[in-house]
Amino acid sequence: MKPLACITGASRGIGRQIALQLAEEGYDLFISCAHSASLLERTKAEAEAVGARCVTFVGDIGSPDDCEALFRLLQANFPTLDVLVLNAGISQLGLLQDMGVADWDRMIRTDLSSAFYLSRLAIPMMISAGHGKIIALSSVWGHSGASCEVAYSAAKGGLNAFTKALAKELAPANIQVNAVAPGVIETEMNGFLSSEERRDLEEEIPAGRFGTAREVAELVGMLAASGSYLTGQILTLSGGWEI
Repeated sequence: MKPLACITGASRGIGRQIALQLAEEGYDLFISCAHSASLLERTKAEAEAVGARCVTFVGDIGSPDDCEALFRLLQANFPTLDVLVLNAGISQLGLLQDMGVADWDRMIRTDLSSAFYLSRLAIPMMISAGHGKIIALSSVWGHSGASCEVAYSAAKGGLNAFTKALAKELAPANIQVNAVAPGVIETEMNGFLSSEERRDLEEEIPAGRFGTAREVAELVGMLAASGSYLTGQILTLSGGWEI
C-alpha cells in the first residue's frame, strides 16, 4: 500500500507542484482547494498519470466544519495518513489602517487557524499509525514582517510558532512537524509586479532570480522523506534573500 499525502491548496502554484512531486515519489494523494474545482481536477489527472490514486475535496479550510468534512471523506477513502501539507493560504496587500475586520479574520482563519483545524484531525490518525509528517508552508515574512502585509506576516509568524511548539508536543509520538518559508517564488501571486519592480526585486536576491514552485516542492519532498530527528524547523528557501 502506498503512503498517503494530503495537500491543501493543490489546484495551482506551489500546492499543485507539491502534489505532483509527491505523486512522482510514490504517494497516493488527497488534495483540496477552495474554489477552483476544474483546476483541482487537472492536478488529479496529472497525478494519476504517474500512477497515484487521487481523491479531491473542494471547501474552505478556514472553516472547521469544512475541515471535518474533508477528513470524513479522506477516512472514507484511505486507512492512514502519512503526510499532511498545510499549503493553502491567502495574501492581501494594503495598509493595516485600511484593512477591515472581516479581512483580518479571513486571513487569520485561512493562514493560521486552518493549521489547528487540520492538524488536530490528522494527529489521531498519525498516532494510530505510529508515525507522520506535518509540513506547513510559511513565508520569509513570518520571520521579518512586511510593510503592507501585516496580517499575512502575523499569520505566518504564528504558523512558525505553531510549528515549533507542535513539533515538541508530537516528537514522543514519532510525528515530525516542520515548515518551509519561501521567499519570492514564481507564481501567479506575483503577477501584480511591473517589469521594473521585478527587476529591482531580482537585484535584491543574491541568487539573482525568483525561486520556482518545483524547488519548493522538492524541499517538501525532502522533509516528507526525512528521518525522525528533523523536527521543529523553519527552513527558509529564498536564494539568500532572507537568512
